Amino acid sequence: MKISLNWLNNYIDLKDVPLDVILYKLTYSGLEVEEVVDQSKKFENMFVGFVKDRIKHPNADKLSLCIVTDGTQEYNVVCGAPNVDRGQKIAFAKIGAIIPNGGFKIQKAKIRGEISQGMICSEKELGISDNHDGIMILNPDIREGTLLADALGFNDVIIEVAITPNRADALSHIGVARDLSALLNKDLKYPEVTFSESLKRTTEFASVEITDSINCPRYVGKVVLNVEIKESPEWLKTRLKSIGLRPINNVVDVTNYVLYEIGQPLHAFDLDNLAGKKIIVRCASQDEKFVTLDSKERKMRSTDLMICDANKPVGIAGVMGGENSEVTPNTKNILIESAYFNPSSVRRTAKHLGIQTDASYRFERGTDLLNTIWAANRAAQLIQQTAGGEIAVGEIDAYPNIIIEKNCTLRFARIEKILGYKISNEIVEEILTRLGFKITVKSEFGLNVIIPSYRHDIEIEVDLIEEIARIYGYDKIPENSKIPITLEEKVDQSAFNETVRESLNALGSYEIITNTFIDESTSNLFNNSIPLLNPQNSEMSHLRPSLIPGMLRAISTNIKVHEYNLNLFEIGKTFWKLNNQPISDFKDFEESEHAIFSLTGSPTGDEWYEKKRLYNLFDLKGCAEELFNKLVYGSELKYNYKFTNFTLIQGFEILIDKQIVGWGGQIAPELLKKYDISQDVFVMQLNLNDIKKIEQFTRIFNELLKFPKVFRDLAFILDDSVTVDSVESIIRKASSNLLHNIKLFDIFQSESLGKGKKSLAFQLEYFDQKRTLTEEEVNKDFRNAIKAVEQQLKAQLRGA
Repeated sequence: MKISLNWLNNYIDLKDVPLDVILYKLTYSGLEVEEVVDQSKKFENMFVGFVKDRIKHPNADKLSLCIVTDGTQEYNVVCGAPNVDRGQKIAFAKIGAIIPNGGFKIQKAKIRGEISQGMICSEKELGISDNHDGIMILNPDIREGTLLADALGFNDVIIEVAITPNRADALSHIGVARDLSALLNKDLKYPEVTFSESLKRTTEFASVEITDSINCPRYVGKVVLNVEIKESPEWLKTRLKSIGLRPINNVVDVTNYVLYEIGQPLHAFDLDNLAGKKIIVRCASQDEKFVTLDSKERKMRSTDLMICDANKPVGIAGVMGGENSEVTPNTKNILIESAYFNPSSVRRTAKHLGIQTDASYRFERGTDLLNTIWAANRAAQLIQQTAGGEIAVGEIDAYPNIIIEKNCTLRFARIEKILGYKISNEIVEEILTRLGFKITVKSEFGLNVIIPSYRHDIEIEVDLIEEIARIYGYDKIPENSKIPITLEEKVDQSAFNETVRESLNALGSYEIITNTFIDESTSNLFNNSIPLLNPQNSEMSHLRPSLIPGMLRAISTNIKVHEYNLNLFEIGKTFWKLNNQPISDFKDFEESEHAIFSLTGSPTGDEWYEKKRLYNLFDLKGCAEELFNKLVYGSELKYNYKFTNFTLIQGFEILIDKQIVGWGGQIAPELLKKYDISQDVFVMQLNLNDIKKIEQFTRIFNELLKFPKVFRDLAFILDDSVTVDSVESIIRKASSNLLHNIKLFDIFQSESLGKGKKSLAFQLEYFDQKRTLTEEEVNKDFRNAIKAVEQQLKAQLRGA
């Protein structure tokens, strides 16, 4: 929203406050300044000039040679305008001035042999209008030498402020002035509303009926008779133009002025065009057609609120008026509408019609219910000043259900507890008073305040404390070096995630990002999924309890465009309820961060130099080992192959130091079918929250081995159910610290070994960093390992 500094000075004296202080205070109180435009800057080196003399150019028929004075110095100027003449006050650009329309700089020039020391400007050249018929002729009463910006009223600073949706009270000059009043400890000055009234009463000329008091709790009408519709006075046009509005006529301009002054949208009806001199606020009929002020026909819905007369609709409540009752040059009698409309009703109507007006923008955020009469009277006052006319006595105030202002108790001790520092009670009281809060009860312990009707965002005590903090100043929060800082996390979260990302990239995997929201049927595949209260559509109705649906959807999309060989990963959050009961607070569900890694298709594809092979479970397991070697170096990595999951047909659980941190496996065909996937997909899902808690070992460089290694091979005939891990574990426990590595190099199954038997062959690696091993000590370790496996697993050493 654009704010004029000159206009703002009507309500608070800012003349002694530097501009940078105003901008700083506004921004750090929550009204962020987005842009500042000093209008006078574009009229630098421009003054009011007096054409002392004008003669025909000696070398050009269509040019004039003028002598222009600024009161102290005379300038020779060549001018091509047909309307330039002796005795005029004109807009004069001196050498060095930059012309707003075109951006060229005025320089001393010789035109057809004559020196020109400046430029006499037209309205178009000054960027004021499109009029380029001749030079701009100014009021003869303006003294020559006056700065052109001052003479034209363009000596303003325009501040564009970003207003958050909760601060509808700041969508006006008085709203911003109110905040500055509290921020700068200056008095706020409301305009004095006084006018002369006729002996006729408003109720003699109009009436109001509300049939939907939910969506229109209050409707105020004010009548002004015998007005003259004409161009607005300069002060009013200047105010509107300064904030980018186009003046229309005196009555419409007044309604716009009051809108930007106090934040209350108004509408002026031609009273003589209202059938029955009556206003009826009702819901539209389904598919009812209505032509708005922009000459477009709109199709209404039964939920839309309409403003009607006795026979027809004349406006869309809170959005836009109609052509059939607009103010025209022939209008004589005016009915001023000042109402409060339900924000959700206006928002719904404006959205489906695709209209946003200055009025709807404010009604959608909530206007001031108790300000409607003041705004109507203010408009009547200004209409009488600019258009003449008689103001009828009183107003129509349709207010079926009186709404009582909210009140709230504020405890001084609570302020300190919430903010962490003390603000004196006197300052607290002054801040609230300047913001418009009425203090009804005051004690040493706290205050009871009435919340003003324009502050819809204030509900409870902590809201009041937030107001106090933002006005008192966030920059005044004291530094306290005694506050202990505890770093609970062992791992930098962003750095850890980046390590995961880099590690998976190194494995040839590409990152994807999928939607956090999924549809209900997919969500129901998992236990205790969380529905959204207000989903955007049925495809995004639940929070995802797993990363699998997004991954499978991405794989399916790629396969449909003939990308069959995929190596993908995603890092994201999952959500699930802790029980089957409806969620009542944030303790009823959990959120955790996961990584999912997937393989499908072939790692190599068809090449002339090798046969195509497909990804399998061992590729997935190998990737897991590479990843964990990077993330949790030195920790014990184990797999539980008895793991089952409804999404898998075969898989394994991943354990780090005996803690479960994830799982991997082959996705079940039934689940793949839901996504139109006909090739095998292998996934690994990891709980990053759990992995981050695992103690990180420091990698230490060891010098290269100076002494020889000793290798021993052995093979056992075992029951088919015996796992490789169990054999390796027994060998390690039975051996000394001379054994460093165990490598499985062969698995053999044959009927010659016996039914239900298999052969596992291992290579054992022995060495010592400080000496050469002897044959005897290696053989002793080797025999102990064989004996342990034979006894514990009833194994038979092959070749024995």
